[in-house]
Amino acid sequence: MKQAHYFIAVPLTEEIKKKLAQWRNEAAPRFPFRAWVHQEDYHITLAFLGAASAEQRQAVCEAVAAVCNNHAPFSLTLKEVGTFGVPSAPRILWQGIKREEALWSLRHDVYEVCRAIGFSLDTRPFAPHITIARKWEEEKPFRLNELPNAVEGSMLVNEIVLYQTHLDRLPKYEVIASFSLDR
Repeated sequence: MKQAHYFIAVPLTEEIKKKLAQWRNEAAPRFPFRAWVHQEDYHITLAFLGAASAEQRQAVCEAVAAVCNNHAPFSLTLKEVGTFGVPSAPRILWQGIKREEALWSLRHDVYEVCRAIGFSLDTRPFAPHITIARKWEEEKPFRLNELPNAVEGSMLVNEIVLYQTHLDRLPKYEVIASFSLDR
């Protein structure tokens, strides 16, 4: 059995997940990605922790709960669809989020407490997104402009969660703890 991995993320509302799943169902037959993300696994990652001991998970829960006491709920709005990787053969297809300073501030504070606990976190600039599909699998080049129009919608963010990854099942992500934004 593989070691469990953990990450902290913004969960999406059922309404937004449903809209994204409808978009996926429209796009998937025409766009051969290796894996399309399960509707219940849509989220916005704030910090990927990787493996974590029970003590580290407890420390993360305490620290993230304290961070959330200093942040108020805020709104996020979806924007364009994009990719990571080679544009003609992307590794990730994603739905973007309009820039919201409250999200950047929350992510910064979560990152800082996770680093203080001892996690080695990704150093790339924060690029909030919702992964929709992974790994283009056709020899024909992928063309972003041929996709259906991006999903539109907004949602209130009033909590973040600690997820555990289960690679052997769908949905892959299990909520281990949730933290309300309380300020």
